[in-house]
Amino acid sequence: MYLKQKRSWLSIIGLLFAVFVIAAGTFHSSQAQAAKKSKKVFLVGMEANYPPFNWTQQDASNGAVPIQGSNLYANGYDVQVSKRIAKRLGRPVEVAKTEWDGLLPALTSGKIDAIIAGMTPTPEREKTIDFTRAYYNSKQIIVVNKNSKYAKAKTLKDFKGAKLTGQLSTVQYDLIKQIKGAIREPAMRDFSSMRVALQSNTIDGYVAELPEGYSMAVADPNATYINLSGKGGFVLDKTESQEAIGLRKNDPNKATINSVLSKLPNSEQSRLMQQAVKEQPQTSSQGNWFIDIWQQYGGMLLRGIGMTLLLAIVGTAVGFIIGLLIGIVRTIPAPKKRLQCYLINVVNWLLSVYIEVFRGTPMIVQAAVFYYGAAQAFGINLDRTTSALIIVSINTGAYLAEIIRGGIISIDQGQFEAATALGMTHFQQMNKIVLPQAVRNSIPAVTNEFIVNIKDTSVLSIISVSELFFTGSTIAGQNFQFFHTYLTISLIYLIMTFTITRIFRLIEKKLNGPKNYDLMTNDFQIATPKIAGK
Repeated sequence: MYLKQKRSWLSIIGLLFAVFVIAAGTFHSSQAQAAKKSKKVFLVGMEANYPPFNWTQQDASNGAVPIQGSNLYANGYDVQVSKRIAKRLGRPVEVAKTEWDGLLPALTSGKIDAIIAGMTPTPEREKTIDFTRAYYNSKQIIVVNKNSKYAKAKTLKDFKGAKLTGQLSTVQYDLIKQIKGAIREPAMRDFSSMRVALQSNTIDGYVAELPEGYSMAVADPNATYINLSGKGGFVLDKTESQEAIGLRKNDPNKATINSVLSKLPNSEQSRLMQQAVKEQPQTSSQGNWFIDIWQQYGGMLLRGIGMTLLLAIVGTAVGFIIGLLIGIVRTIPAPKKRLQCYLINVVNWLLSVYIEVFRGTPMIVQAAVFYYGAAQAFGINLDRTTSALIIVSINTGAYLAEIIRGGIISIDQGQFEAATALGMTHFQQMNKIVLPQAVRNSIPAVTNEFIVNIKDTSVLSIISVSELFFTGSTIAGQNFQFFHTYLTISLIYLIMTFTITRIFRLIEKKLNGPKNYDLMTNDFQIATPKIAGK
């Protein structure tokens, strides 16, 4: 029985390690190929989720360009401008799909060559990066519902008492301060969130640029917009109505890019924007919404599911190995020799710091610091997926280290004393007696951590990893069916966690062995002994 249990947990550890090695090798190879391929690529950062400026689509139609690290494509006004610049530079263009609040660190850390995402050249941003001349001149609006009392507003005064918001870290959000009596709701990360809030009447409207009004009016028949760029509207500096391209300080291509933009007059800007509005993704619903979503975006959802499972499986497997090793080290008895005792104390202190840091900070912060900070501080430019795998693994290791340590110290002290009396070293005790029991006892907690990892991979959208939630946000930004899309995503998460729970329960049952096992029997007993006198 004991031997079977030992083989079982050793097999599990071996399998988990093999998964890690295969995944690491695959991503190292893909990273090397991507780096080799992208040496001369003009890599542009944008959300690819802000039509008609930029959006994501599943094919290369209408002049779309590839999105780095995926089988998807980006299109829109920003993409068409990017293609003109790339042609002048003599380089192919690719899009780095990046969350809005990740664009600046992505540029300053060297992960992208330019930001072409409808960004306004504010004085605060100009302290960090350079801007080209304007590539689009816009007007400021407020998007509202047609049945709202604010749908007939003419000036800012008419929005007194309205609950308004805007995108995080944008001029549009700051403009709400000019509306006296308006309720300034917390800023939102993207336009998909604002559209959901508007449709659900959580807000009365949001401040945006005129192209967003065009886009929303086409996509949602219940929405309209109020142009507030004229008399009685917003007071703006000239630059606050312009979009410019963000570049790193002293970028040698700035003069060339400005030369391209100088040949983009207002009439051409209007033509490109009108074309983008016509070509932006449209909501297509011909029957059951669930079937429609899977027919149109099934490939994207499956890729998102695959990425989520990859991150959760590899992260939990590597984290388990890290936690196992740390659990063994942290339970080593204090040696009698002073130097050895000092070394053990130093190692335990370092491991304690690691555990406290990674258990005491959110994974979303760890991902941002590691992904962008490593590039800025040390010049280590890892791709998103590799960074995500490292972060999930290290974060999981910190939690499982304490779980496994608890499993080890829960073993009856008499077993340690008996093993010591037999002359076993600490590592022999761990391998032959303690770990088979500790691992078995830790399975429920490891299962819970696996499930947490499946759900917590959603925070990796901060570094734009295309996991399930990030993919769902992209789809919602295209089809404007926010409730239906997020409900579908919720069901997928529920199915994954339910399935994983059942699989680990089977593993736990296997490790526990048969319930009718009798310690008093052995292979040599072939019959029940007779009682004397009978």
